[in-house]
Amino acid sequence: MKKIILIVLLIVIATFAIPIIFTNKFAMQEIINNEIQEVNDTEGSAENDGYKYNKYATIRLLHEKDNTIEELNIDEYLLGVVSAEMPADFEEEALKAQAVVARTYTIYTIEHNKEKHENADICDNSSCCQAWILKEDRLARWDEDKREANWAKIENAVRSTAGKVVTYNGEAIDAFFHSNSGGKTEEVSNVWGGTDLPYLQSVETSGEDAYSQYASEVILTKVEFENKIKDKHPEFVIDYNEPECIKIIEYTQGNRIKTIKIGNLELSGVEVRSLIGLRSANFVVEISDDNIKFSVKGYGHGVGMSQTGADSMAKQGSNYEDIIKHYYTGVEITNI
Repeated sequence: MKKIILIVLLIVIATFAIPIIFTNKFAMQEIINNEIQEVNDTEGSAENDGYKYNKYATIRLLHEKDNTIEELNIDEYLLGVVSAEMPADFEEEALKAQAVVARTYTIYTIEHNKEKHENADICDNSSCCQAWILKEDRLARWDEDKREANWAKIENAVRSTAGKVVTYNGEAIDAFFHSNSGGKTEEVSNVWGGTDLPYLQSVETSGEDAYSQYASEVILTKVEFENKIKDKHPEFVIDYNEPECIKIIEYTQGNRIKTIKIGNLELSGVEVRSLIGLRSANFVVEISDDNIKFSVKGYGHGVGMSQTGADSMAKQGSNYEDIIKHYYTGVEITNI
């Protein structure tokens, strides 16, 4: 009889206990899931950069001056890039466009070109990768009364666009940019040769005439001019008595000089720019009795986004997405 009573008691206890156990188990799992979701939502927000679980969270930056490598959060790195690459007094939407373009350039470099720096992802040399400056150095170069406001603009540009990149067919683009296009951007093949990229087409840029500081002149004596060319082409000769001893043969889609005849040579505008030390390949040549004068429009290679063009568009009411989609054809702005 006692055994029967014991069995009945066990059945009753089990009947009530099992649902409680499973209910508590699933309730506890739901609490855990909710907490995990809250963590993910927080870590993925713009305030926390959205990179905690992303392979691009940390980049290895090569400082070329002392050949050291520093590991940085990608957006901390971008603060140094944006503040080095674009004037802080540019419009906020232009600065945001620069932040997104610089982030895209960084990721493209990590995916495609990082082997050129061995153990680093990217370097701080603007002639190789992107310019970068330490915060303290950047602040020291601004007037004291502008430092706080300027840095706040840079931070807002980077943080408010956290995780945003420019893509074409789902892949981060090779997001070239330059200072001033002189009115029209350039196609890749006219600068570096090879095949043109569909998202880097030549496009018009309005409002850049207002940035007169980007126009320049280079005046050389005829002897200096000849020596600069002979450094690369020792066979060079020129007879200034010939009516067309310097003649432009062809222009690019971006209105830069594609091919120019100088004496007995035919050179590309890009090569002349390099040999003479010009700001761009958009130039006019004038010959006087003793000198050669180059009047130059624009600053930089001319491919991709013009920074002054971005600022001009922002002044006219365009946001950073408008700016990016103007300079990069057929692209989307997506989250990493």
